[in-house]
Amino acid sequence: MWIYEKKLQYPVKIKNPNPQLATIIITQLGGPDGELAASMRYLNQRYSMPYKEVIGILTDVGTEELAHLEMVAAIIYQLTRNLSEEQIMSSPFANYFVDHTTGVYTQSAAGVPFSAKYFAVKGDTITDLNEDLAAEQKARMTYDNILRLTDDPDVREPIKFLREREVVHYQRFGDALRIVQDKLDSRNFYACNPSFDKNCGKRQ
Repeated sequence: MWIYEKKLQYPVKIKNPNPQLATIIITQLGGPDGELAASMRYLNQRYSMPYKEVIGILTDVGTEELAHLEMVAAIIYQLTRNLSEEQIMSSPFANYFVDHTTGVYTQSAAGVPFSAKYFAVKGDTITDLNEDLAAEQKARMTYDNILRLTDDPDVREPIKFLREREVVHYQRFGDALRIVQDKLDSRNFYACNPSFDKNCGKRQ
């Protein structure tokens, strides 16, 4: 069960519109390393995960990614509200505007719509957790790149918060991988798949 608190995880209060910046940040909404892909990845992986501690981590992080999705959407909305036609026409946002006006749509910075191809669920415990570790690093790197492209403190502060949480998620998935490896035969972590093989991980 989830309890929904009707406020953002970190406040987003942007005073100055910037449609060009919005077209960049939108990649963390619906791009390959964005928050929607992350939440779907973790919340779906947990069903085949054999260990309760790791299921708990995937549920916690996957749920938090939904909160991050809200934050990114709020940033995009606030960067594009109350735009004049001149502001729209003089920025790369014009192409987006034609299709979506100022609605918030899940796509990458390159304009590619969100796809389920962006996240993997293999049903193999170690494979999925390594996928998660890589995903968090890629998301952290994307936020680093966004921070390089803006000096607006109203944008930088929530983006810095999101970046910090990606680092924490990476650490938590590292803990999850250690939990799994501790339950397997250390001589060969890859001899079986504890998500499927019934006797996998029982020490001789």
